[in-house]
Amino acid sequence: MAMAQFPHEQSAGGEYQRQQDAFSGWVTEDGRPGYPAANGRYHLYVSLACPWAHRTIIVRKLKKLEDAIGMTVVDPLRDDRGWAFRDGPGHSTDPINGFKFLNEAYLATDPNYRRRVTVPVLWDTETKRIVSNSDDDIMRMFNCEFNRLTESSIDLYPKDLRNEIDTLNQFVYEHVNNGVYRAGFATAQPAYERACRRLFDALDLLDSRLVQQRYLFGSRIVETDWRLFVTLVRFDAVYHGHFKCNIRRIADYPSLFGYLKDLYQYDGIADTVNFDHIKRHYYMTHNEINPTRIVPLGPEQDLSSPHSREHLR
Repeated sequence: MAMAQFPHEQSAGGEYQRQQDAFSGWVTEDGRPGYPAANGRYHLYVSLACPWAHRTIIVRKLKKLEDAIGMTVVDPLRDDRGWAFRDGPGHSTDPINGFKFLNEAYLATDPNYRRRVTVPVLWDTETKRIVSNSDDDIMRMFNCEFNRLTESSIDLYPKDLRNEIDTLNQFVYEHVNNGVYRAGFATAQPAYERACRRLFDALDLLDSRLVQQRYLFGSRIVETDWRLFVTLVRFDAVYHGHFKCNIRRIADYPSLFGYLKDLYQYDGIADTVNFDHIKRHYYMTHNEINPTRIVPLGPEQDLSSPHSREHLR
């Protein structure tokens, strides 16, 4: 069996099994659990390459929380020391704690932490510890707990759709968001084939869902759309080739590709997408998959071209 990218997250049958989030604190508007929403108190550590972190960047932007919640981007090139803070195009050193590596934040919160260090991280500058490293939770906190600090009235998790959103979120996560990783990080042919087939079955269903409606729940954009977007926008550039998810491209799906362009062209979203960070991270840090570390030039894709979905409801 081939060497796994993350050996501690691999089954005996060659299947990738993602680790659970380690920190699950919660910021609330009134601070009842101990973390009150406050201007300038919290800081977001992210990678522009990582889809999980990208979700939180998008919600922070849509909720207009840039002034209330600071953000620092790590170097997209992760080595055996993990995510690093370095000056470079689109990333920087850490202005909050002077950390050299993100694992310092984890060890400051739990000196016994020994698992893989991941992004995003929501850091509390007052208690000097991690509040959460769960992108799901951070998205929800940004959506509803900081409302008194923003002029944005966007609600990505409306009460009347919550049960349906939760159900579709789970489907998208299992078969698409994590599905590409289950295919790409598989170390046995059967494990890869199972994951790849499930992925494309899911993409086929989602493409059909979007034939007659503009977004996943009709005319309203909700958090599920952005959860799916971060995988779709990386798909043709990375997952199709690097992760061998190559039955079809997103560009081959008429509805999904138009939907991807529609979301990409939503106000401010293109600014959150950095293909240089995305491609360099995947192709240069997954040494077991791409030992030459060569970054491909393509694909050419124009996500700013007309999406022709304005007529859908």
